[in-house]
Amino acid sequence: MIVAAEVDDLTPGWLSGALGREVRAVEAERVGTGQIGASYRLHLTWDGPPTLVAKLAAGDDEARARVADGYRAEVRFYTELASTVRVRTPHCWYGAVADDGLTFTLLLDDLAPAVPGVQAEGCTVAEATAAVENLAGLHAPRWCDPTLKELGSISTFDADAATFLGEVMQQGVIQFVERYAGQLDRVDVATLRTSGDATATFIAARPERFALLHGDYRLDNLMFGEEVHVVDWQTLTVGLPGRDLGYFLGTSLKTTDRRNHEEAVVAAYHQALGIAGYDLATCWDDYRAGMFQGPMITVLGAIFATAERSDRADGMFLAMARRSCAAIRDLDALAAL
Repeated sequence: MIVAAEVDDLTPGWLSGALGREVRAVEAERVGTGQIGASYRLHLTWDGPPTLVAKLAAGDDEARARVADGYRAEVRFYTELASTVRVRTPHCWYGAVADDGLTFTLLLDDLAPAVPGVQAEGCTVAEATAAVENLAGLHAPRWCDPTLKELGSISTFDADAATFLGEVMQQGVIQFVERYAGQLDRVDVATLRTSGDATATFIAARPERFALLHGDYRLDNLMFGEEVHVVDWQTLTVGLPGRDLGYFLGTSLKTTDRRNHEEAVVAAYHQALGIAGYDLATCWDDYRAGMFQGPMITVLGAIFATAERSDRADGMFLAMARRSCAAIRDLDALAAL
């Protein structure tokens, strides 16, 4: 399979080969503000949909090398795993990744006029409920499916790997706190440090329950229209389903809304799951334990992003850090580990 390394490679000839149909003309425009990838809307002259979205690698080779496993994971999700779950996500017309993982190409359905959420602004309780019901469509079909253990790098997280990630997170917290010095309350700084220290334990927590996880299920990666769709699968992994749930509600609802409505939203997720023998009380405790996904993805996302730093990105990372830290304290998440 052939990879388009840059947007200029997406010529009518290249697209014709990838799509298996003649593309007579194409115009590309940049869309989105991805932190480790670049997306473009392609206006096509052909016998298919008038627009598709192309997703490509971004940054220099050093930056791409740090997230190459994420590029591989996203292509693998769209080309191998999406058909095995019920979560709503764009249809993939073509997917390929280079052997070295530094370049990849995805051609996806354009979900317009659906619009992405805005992380810094948060969402309504109704939007959160629709989002977690969609999340249940990812988790339920392969709940505790033993074949998930055979997905190689996507599912391999032994004790040594968890310890290594914990060490990376501890160093990442130091850099994150230095970057946002004066913009984080002392209590949030303390919670971030606690989260860094707890990361290795968090990754290994509750191994008796596992499913396919998005890993970064939050507003900027959700498209809201008549229905909710999720994009950006570069953090795909296998683990405790409560990690996706805790991460989403902990980072996407404003703190007051979460405090007032999280029990009802978690109950909606639990009902949508429909897993026999998995009661609501256990789901709630998994949700509490999953809260540490918030600081982990926020800190590592800020440190390893390939996109140029911006005020918008800083606002996003700060909102996520503050909300997730508050949730960890509110729910005594450390005790749930």
